[in-house]
Amino acid sequence: MAKRPARSGGLPSREQILDFIQTSDEPAGKREIARAFGLKAQEKIALKALLRDMADEGLIDSAPGRAFHRMGGIPKVTVLRVVDVDESGRAWAVPERWEAEGPPPRLRVMERKGRGPALGIGDRILSRTEEDPKGWIAHPMKKLLKGSELVLGVVHQEGTNHWLRPVEKKERRELPISHLGDAQRGDLVLAEKVGRPPSLSARVDTRLGDPFAPRSFSLIAIHKYGIPHEFPEGIVEEAERMAGLPLGGSAADARGRSAADPREDLTAIPIVAIDPADARDHDDAVWAAPDDDPANPGGWKAIVAIADVSFYVRPGSALDKEARKRGNSVYFPDRVVPMLPETLSADICSLKEGEDRAALVCHLQVAKDGQLKSWRFSRARVRIAANIAYEDAQAAIDAVEGRLPPLSDEGDWEEEEPIELASSPCSFSEADMNQTAPPVAPELVDSTLKPLWACWRALYAARAKRGPLELDLPERRVILDETGRITSVAPRERLDAHKLIEDYMIAANVAAAKALEAKKSPVMYRVHEPPGREKLVALKDYLKTFEVEFALGQVVRPSTFNRIIDRIGDADFRPQIMEQILRTQTQAYYGPENHGHFGLALGSYAHFTSPIRRYADLLVHRSLVRAYRLEPDVGETGLSENDAAAMDVVGELISNHERRAMMAERDTMDRYVAAYLADHVGELVPCRITGVQPFGFFATVEALGGDGLVPVSTIGAEYFRYDEASQTLVGDESGTAFAPGQRLTLRLAEADPVSGGLRFELPDSTAGPGRGPRARREGQAPRPGKHPPGRRGRPSNIRHQGRRR
Repeated sequence: MAKRPARSGGLPSREQILDFIQTSDEPAGKREIARAFGLKAQEKIALKALLRDMADEGLIDSAPGRAFHRMGGIPKVTVLRVVDVDESGRAWAVPERWEAEGPPPRLRVMERKGRGPALGIGDRILSRTEEDPKGWIAHPMKKLLKGSELVLGVVHQEGTNHWLRPVEKKERRELPISHLGDAQRGDLVLAEKVGRPPSLSARVDTRLGDPFAPRSFSLIAIHKYGIPHEFPEGIVEEAERMAGLPLGGSAADARGRSAADPREDLTAIPIVAIDPADARDHDDAVWAAPDDDPANPGGWKAIVAIADVSFYVRPGSALDKEARKRGNSVYFPDRVVPMLPETLSADICSLKEGEDRAALVCHLQVAKDGQLKSWRFSRARVRIAANIAYEDAQAAIDAVEGRLPPLSDEGDWEEEEPIELASSPCSFSEADMNQTAPPVAPELVDSTLKPLWACWRALYAARAKRGPLELDLPERRVILDETGRITSVAPRERLDAHKLIEDYMIAANVAAAKALEAKKSPVMYRVHEPPGREKLVALKDYLKTFEVEFALGQVVRPSTFNRIIDRIGDADFRPQIMEQILRTQTQAYYGPENHGHFGLALGSYAHFTSPIRRYADLLVHRSLVRAYRLEPDVGETGLSENDAAAMDVVGELISNHERRAMMAERDTMDRYVAAYLADHVGELVPCRITGVQPFGFFATVEALGGDGLVPVSTIGAEYFRYDEASQTLVGDESGTAFAPGQRLTLRLAEADPVSGGLRFELPDSTAGPGRGPRARREGQAPRPGKHPPGRRGRPSNIRHQGRRR
């Protein structure tokens, strides 16, 4: 039994309750909590309301028997579902209910021999759970009625039998379908695993339709990762009601405020929103001008206006709880799964040209050298002068500054050559070539874009002096036509316009963190900690294989990694060094404790600029409203006591939701790339090796992405030795080596849009499955006998281009 908490008088805090629930040796329900803290009659009533609020806020969840556990953890007694039985006969289970981010934890089921038949996949058990150093363990208490383990897959037919082909790339087993229902060959379905190996089969539960139809690729990811994608009717109704709130009357005082309307009137300032051409929401806009303050000679004043989501999404409301449950919006090529209903996210909160909108504004004073001198925050009414695409803003500023694309020797405009694949669609039309209308009105270029660029150049100079981590990594963009068909997949171009908006947003994020620190108010920091020693040692060993020195004794800063990249120059292995440096970095997360942002080389950093799509930003807005009293009734839209007390737990929750979104977006992109390449199976494509293992090497199509395997069985007849230190495969007789970063031309052998998987072969490969060579690790003795060297093409070495921020 857990030690009884010391009686402090009155209702326990949220943290005290969470601590008790986690440390209790038995299920902790309302009665156990009340007894532990010595609560009396009226306090028990208040405890019941507090526990209900904590559940609504996503801090705790209830388990069978009305016991509670911390959200994201496993109850001490709970219902589990068996999902696997390994070769040794041990069953593995997952919680039947799992609200936290990411896949549910797997528990080893400790079955007692002789206590009934062995457990099979799909069985449900009431179990007592515990955690040991090796992971979670489940002790079955009672076998329950059969549940379902749903697997996403595609139905295919062989003769009269139907099989389920799972969409998950790691799941290689196809299951015979014992019950087809109304599904047909080729349908995407959710199916239940039933039985026990070797008699495991699938029972179709839900038919989802054509897996190759538009929007199916993102639908697969939504189901796979359990992303909430439909709003309950009550949430939509609340959003529509809140969208009708008036912004207030006209302005009166020097800052444009009156008693009836606390908002600054900034509608006369030509603030612009610069976003991707296909942006689904617009939550930030910017403006700058020379500063007339004598104390800031040669400096600038700037405005970063952000959608005032906190005005519409009130703490503790149903909308707020739904937003916290989602954590962030998820962006796919064909759709967005928004954090907020479209009434808010795509309409009233979106900063649209010519429309009055509520904004939380960061007023910045920027010195001549780009340093931030001061800042203040206000609630304002803005009217966006224009919504401008990045490309249009860049073209407009290039035109006025006299910059044109360089001419080639033949006199044509020089452009980066696209990847040549058969039947590649044309990326522009004749109408595009004949377009003469300026993308941005000339008066707006003079009044807004030119000052914005001038101020940004100062910010960019300060950024360069600060030395954040700079990695050139490609970002892919999928272009769809009106029917959802893929027309192209290409790297997203990195323009100065992108850097401009990024640096204004970084400046506002820094100002938000420092402004809250000045008031000693809660901050939801964006934390990126420095790499740990273990990862640095691994990087040192990796760099040594390229004869690149890296000293471990030095103080590691982002500029340390930048210098490594600069020393390498244009070497062929530059991309793989950058990828290895990326793997060395820790994963960023949200939390109320400030540990700095290593990658940006900043001591204080919070996310303030995207409250439409990130819950962390909404919390920062509320904290600013509360700290700086940006409304008459501070308690209505400012940070609540509940929010302040739960920052640590909520930070962990939304960090997990962010990782879920990233995995879903990456999986969907891989499926789109595979679908695009499916029309090019059998063709030769330029590739780069991204990883090497004893069983083969992985390669990605240059500029498109999408990893695929080249099995060792297809690369020749000789034995290949795997050198773990340099991560290379080396032929015993020919000496041919395959290493990460190499460029080579490969034949696309297979592209599966449903799983997102690709498979490649060498251009002259004739080996079939199981007839090629084997690889062995360095030091392993070769098999006796002679093996003639296989034929293979020489890897080509071309300079890698592409950049990702």
